[in-house]
Amino acid sequence: MFNIGDKVVYPMHGAGVIEGIEEKEILGEKRKYYVMKMPIGEMKVMIPVDNVEEIGIREIIDDSDMERVLTILKGDKTKMPQNWNRRYRINMEKIKSGDIFEIASVVRNLMLRDAEKGLSTGERKMLNSAKQMLISEIVLASDYDQEETERLIDEAVNFA
Repeated sequence: MFNIGDKVVYPMHGAGVIEGIEEKEILGEKRKYYVMKMPIGEMKVMIPVDNVEEIGIREIIDDSDMERVLTILKGDKTKMPQNWNRRYRINMEKIKSGDIFEIASVVRNLMLRDAEKGLSTGERKMLNSAKQMLISEIVLASDYDQEETERLIDEAVNFA
């Protein structure tokens, strides 16, 4: 169970802070919800308390995990299928996992591919979405703001 003020990650949406716990009646059923505020886009999300594990909500990364994320971003591109459809499906599975290390590898691979050959519209959208998830978690896990975090990611990948 999470508490108000906890920093958590909602897979496919990014990281945020639990601002409250509310009880709502939806379709005649009363349930408790975490009210999560996202730092990017000022969006609020309501997450059913009893579905947290099923959804994959987790705490944000710590400093040692942050170092590992930067190491992944600086790493070499992973061998991926040439077929963009298969590549897209593989990357989408990684993003859906909510695992920041998998998301970092997707961001790195797509940024490097974009620099080499360019990206399809779908892959560009995927890159932007994955990058926003990564940024939202790093912003909450560090003292960096959104712009500094984006620069940190760009420099890490382009350093490789």
